[in-house]
Parts: sequence; structure tokens; C-alpha cells
Amino acid sequence: MPIQWNNLDQTKSYALLRQTDSLINLKDDLTADRIHSWSIPAGGSLNYYYGASMLSETDLDRLQALADEQQLIEKYRAVLSGEIINTGENRQVLHHLTRGELGDAVVVEGENLHNFYLEQHQRVRDFVDKVHSGIIKGSTGKQFDTAVQIGIGGSDLGPRALYQALKQSLTPKMKAFFVSNVDPDDAAGVISQIDPETTLFILVSKSGTTQETLANKNLIMGRMQALGIPGYKSSKHLVAVTSKTSPLAGSPDVLDAFYIDDFIGGRFSSTSAVGDVILSLTLSSRVFEQLLEGAHEVDQRALNPEIRHNAPLMDAMIAVFNRNIVKLSTTAILPYSQALSRFPAHLQQLDMESNGKGVNRRGEPLSYPTAPVLFGDSGTNSQHSFYQLLHQGSDIVALQFIGFRHSQRAEDFRFDGSSSQTKLNANLASQIVAFAKGRGNTNLNKNFDGSRPSTLLVGDRLDAKTMGALLAHYENKVMFQGFCWNINSFDQEGVQLGKNLTNDLLAGSSQDSSLAAYAAILGVR
Repeated sequence: MPIQWNNLDQTKSYALLRQTDSLINLKDDLTADRIHSWSIPAGGSLNYYYGASMLSETDLDRLQALADEQQLIEKYRAVLSGEIINTGENRQVLHHLTRGELGDAVVVEGENLHNFYLEQHQRVRDFVDKVHSGIIKGSTGKQFDTAVQIGIGGSDLGPRALYQALKQSLTPKMKAFFVSNVDPDDAAGVISQIDPETTLFILVSKSGTTQETLANKNLIMGRMQALGIPGYKSSKHLVAVTSKTSPLAGSPDVLDAFYIDDFIGGRFSSTSAVGDVILSLTLSSRVFEQLLEGAHEVDQRALNPEIRHNAPLMDAMIAVFNRNIVKLSTTAILPYSQALSRFPAHLQQLDMESNGKGVNRRGEPLSYPTAPVLFGDSGTNSQHSFYQLLHQGSDIVALQFIGFRHSQRAEDFRFDGSSSQTKLNANLASQIVAFAKGRGNTNLNKNFDGSRPSTLLVGDRLDAKTMGALLAHYENKVMFQGFCWNINSFDQEGVQLGKNLTNDLLAGSSQDSSLAAYAAILGVR
């Protein structure tokens, strides 16, 4: 059957799903049997538990029918076969190929794209080996011991989150820093911590023209040269991750360039050279390969058409149910792992930049809500920050918990009868049940209504393969949600208007008096 791109509210399955007349009562229905049986192997050591969702068995059947009617797996296969999926930019969507093929080879203009990505990975690995062995040194003859990634958006958020997630469980081969904000204090803070002679800078910009990234590059390189270090040449301390057609490709101002292409959006680029260079330099090529293995396993599992056996598909369908049936407008990402403290920031971009759309793939207005507002922070810190609202606020927030049975470093201590990791996971288990079941009290200030739905992704330990699986789980979840809502998850026109106004303002070509007024208030001359 040919693929049909229909709006959610044009489907028979959605009309049937909207007949859900009452949600399950989590206070009574969240049983031990439901918790254990409503689970799906999710890749690596991860398992996905969805018993604390608001779904009944009937709802699950109807969500399965919706996934089938919207042809979510067929559309995923279309992605993998190289069909034009990004309709806004008339491009393929090929980030899955950075971690392995899942079908026939995708050939664009005579080039096998999976081979292209493999070639870039090998080029990065060869370069990293030469840096680590001292064959490639800085311009003054000193060996590199620090890498600084200069990029913004997807060039920063994903790689930074992955580095933060894995650095404590390993012995980094090089120190890593990240500069993203055009605020000069961001770059200055990093510059104050590095030795210019032993630092390699990684400039990440697919177009080679990203305003904030180039501003930071010019600020940093200018500061390096201004130090007047004898023999220092900035071009020997700078590599680029860019496209073959960008002005950075083959530039004499960079030591080397590694390539990405227009078929991989920034927020989906962590498993391309965007993440490969910084993570392989600092954590090792083998660690990056393990991350790819975990992501590829999830990509394979995501082909299963049965939602009860496909964790990212189930996660996506629950998200659609929460957003369009229960009318929840916000989702919280709550990792009970300090190593994942930056992961919610990456997922904010992944989810809201992908699916924050009010029109369908044909540019027609939608009559139903799409992406929720997403936020989060690590537990248990977040318990002492915003859980008050989550428990007793006037709005119900969908909750997504992430946890691990064991700590990364296994450096723990028992006191008061239990270890810190045990206390962490006791908090996680207790919060899920507290949100679901609540607790009544005649003093309404102390009353907890409960019925706050959640899901849980849990693994044994946060290692590179599990991190790759976690990354790919959410990438595929977001893709399936977009397909179900019939929106294009792979362009981001919403970031352009502000950029255009900024360019006009800086060029002195804006005729907007309100823009000029705010510019004057802020000292823009």
C-alpha cells in the first residue's frame, strides 16, 4: 500500500481513540503485575516501563491501530531507503546511516552515503590516533591535551551531553571544553582554563557561516594570536566539521576538515563527525564506536511494527495520547543520574525544534496540538526544585524518568543501612509511586491527588553503548511522533526570523522602529 500522509484528525483510529471516556485510576490500577508486565526491552541494558501511564488495554489496542493507520513503520522504512522525507528543504533524512545500514544502500548522486559516513569516521579515527600518539602536534611543538568544540545548537547540545554523560566513567585522553553562546563571557571562561599551545579547537558549522559560531571562532583565535606566543599559528590548532561545499572545506585556516552533509540535521548529528571528533579525541574512538553500536541496536529494534515490542514507538504513541487525548501540554525529563544533567537540554532541542510545528508537511494549519513544552533536570536535585508543582500544581505534567541500577564509577559508601546509589534509586521508585497514587489528607495543603502519569527507562549502568541506545531511543521517538502528527520534523524555519532581524540590525538595514528602540535600550550601535 502506498504511503499516505494524513493529518492525525483525518484517521479513523484517532476518532476511535478520542472515545476514551475515562482514564485508568493509577491509585488502584498501578499493581506490581502491571508494572512488571508493561515493559519492553529498549536496547543495550535498557528496559522501558510504561505501567504508570494512563493507558488501558483498550487504549493500547487503539494506539496500535493508529500507528498502523498512520503507517509509522512504513514511513521509517522510507527514511532508511533514502526517500525525500524533509519536505521543507527537499532532502533525505539519513542520520541513521551514521551508525549502520538497515536496508538497501542509499545512493545520492552516485555516492553510497553509508560508505561516506564510514569514510569520515575512519578519517577521524586516523586523525585522533595521530594526535594521541603525538604525530600531530601544536604549532609550537607541544602535544595536544585539550579539545574545545566551538558550535551552537545541535553542534553543541548533543556532543556536550554525551561527553558529560561518559567522562566520569572513563579516563579521558584529553580534556574537553565547549563554547556555544555568542556572549563573550562564554568564550572568556574557557580561554581562562586552557593552554593555547596544547589546545585543539574544533569549529562545527555545516554551512560554515553560522553567525554565533564564527563570532566565537574569531574571538578565540584573535585572543590566541594576541598572546604573541613565538611560533604560534592558529591554523595548526583548528579543525573544522562542515560540509564539502562550505567555505571551511579546504580552507588554509584549518588544519583539517571532516565532513557532514545536508541530510543530517544538527539535532540528529551527534553520531556523525559532529560528535565523533570531540568524543573520540577526549574519550577514545572505541568509546564512540560503542555509542554507535548502542544507537544502531535501537534503530533496528524500532522497525518492529508492534508497539508492545518497540520501545521508541510505544513512547511516541504514549506521548501522542498524553498530548492529544489527555491534553497535557508539558513533559518533564527526569534522569536520576548526575551524568545526564545536560541530557534534558539536548532533548529540548531534539523534541521542540523537531515537532514544534503548527502546520503539516504540506504547510497547512493543524487543528490539534503537537509538541509539548519540554524541560527537566537530574534527580534528586530536581526534587528540591520544581517537584512541588509536579505533585500539587494546577497542571498535570507528563513525566519521563531515567535511572540505572548501578553507579558509573562504583565509588560508594554505606551509611544508615544503605549506599548512596540505593538511596538515589529509592527516591526514584518512591517518586513514581507518589505521583501515581498520591495520598489523601483532609488538609488540602497536604493532599496529593496522584494520577500523575510517568514512564521509566532503566538500565544496569550508564556506559557508552547504553548512552547510544538512550540517544537513539529519543531520536526515533521524536520521528514517530512527527509522522503521527503529519508534520515535518526535520527542518526548523522557526529559528530563522530572529536571525534575519539580527542580521538586518547589525548591517544597519532595518527600518523597524520597535527593533531600533530595543536595540537602543540594549546599547546596540
